[in-house]
Amino acid sequence: MSFYESVFIARQDISASQVDALADQFATIIKDGGGNVTKKEYWGLKTLAYRIKKNRKGHYTLFNIDAPSSAVLEMERNMLLQEDVLRYLTIKVEELEEGPSVLMRGRGDRGDRGDRFDRGGRPGRRAEGDRSAVRTDAGKPKDAKAEKTSRGAKAEHSPDTSEAKEPTKASEADDTAEAGKNSKTEGDKG
Repeated sequence: MSFYESVFIARQDISASQVDALADQFATIIKDGGGNVTKKEYWGLKTLAYRIKKNRKGHYTLFNIDAPSSAVLEMERNMLLQEDVLRYLTIKVEELEEGPSVLMRGRGDRGDRGDRFDRGGRPGRRAEGDRSAVRTDAGKPKDAKAEKTSRGAKAEHSPDTSEAKEPTKASEADDTAEAGKNSKTEGDKG
């Protein structure tokens, strides 16, 4: 017999007990086919990445299966016929995972990481409230005011910051022509 992992997504508008009944129905199909469901996990109601058959959420359930391929095919055929099942995916694996799946472990098992604040001070960082010195690439402190003035000096001499352009004679002629048109129309009205 082969090992399989199968996940199916049920519609959002059925209850968790109905999802459990569906899972029991699929597990019975596997047992009737000569296999065994070693693990059954209900992952809960989760938001889908995109809408599937007008559903935005779905009930996720995982099976670890030790069964012949004919039993798995029969289970998939019944999933396809079931209206409450939106999607399913069954993959063949080398061995079945012991214990809870990755989604069920959650973030509570991060004990080996330690607390963020027990790392100690890191070199090359200034204290949280210290804004007087700014580090350069060489690692030597540099006065923050001197850096600001040097940046300002560069900006003053850059070619992008030129003074306002003076109007050209062509644009002045356009402005006077428009003013003449407006005065003619105003005179016609009165």
